[in-house]
Amino acid sequence: MTNTLILIPSRMAATRLPGKPLLKINNLSIISHVFKRAEEANIGEVVVATEDNEILKDVLENGGKGILTSSNHKTGTDRIFEAYKKLNIKNVDYILNLQGDEPNINKDDIVNLNNLMINSNSEIGTLAATIKDRKILDNKNVVKVITESELDKNNFLIASNFTRDNLSKIDQNIYQHIGIYSYKVSALEKFIGLKQTKNEIENKLEQLRALDNKLKINVALAKFSPIGVDTKEDYLAIKKIMEYKS
Repeated sequence: MTNTLILIPSRMAATRLPGKPLLKINNLSIISHVFKRAEEANIGEVVVATEDNEILKDVLENGGKGILTSSNHKTGTDRIFEAYKKLNIKNVDYILNLQGDEPNINKDDIVNLNNLMINSNSEIGTLAATIKDRKILDNKNVVKVITESELDKNNFLIASNFTRDNLSKIDQNIYQHIGIYSYKVSALEKFIGLKQTKNEIENKLEQLRALDNKLKINVALAKFSPIGVDTKEDYLAIKKIMEYKS
């Protein structure tokens, strides 16, 4: 049997929207919404990795599990790796890094990514969604991924690039990247051992460290494109959607 551990990095000091993990939607914090979505996927143990006692307290009070990590991490992946080592859970094959700011992530997409990783024996995998609004192509707040050919529900293709740049003049194989990664434990250990690259630092995209070092990232097509909460406007938009649905 293959074992997966879901780790959710979260911290209060977000640059554009400080304190966002504890903003409430339907009287539940964003981070606890994410935890519950991950639990609903039912693919393995779920733990929030955070440097902030306020986040840990909220997660625990809402029935979740969390662990305190260092405040000196440069990336979320560094944080989940520390959490993995501290938890000392045996026989973990895959570690799934789920972003803590996507409270409406679809549980079926989480399950699908995990299944594709196992069935394809992939080292690193992520998700992307079809772009329905072309304004996204020139929005530098939205990360785009380019794949080697067209994504569909049955394939798991290699990413050729990730970028925030304006891609409105390019038409082929561009998708909206969704902030979720699955790693074989050995691939995560290798990734963490690599130095940050110039490309990664300039673009603020840690997945570029993998590509710069010839590590392959497979991409699956998501059924649903979640709203990442990066700004107050994002928060108000997703709050309205989720509270209307309830």
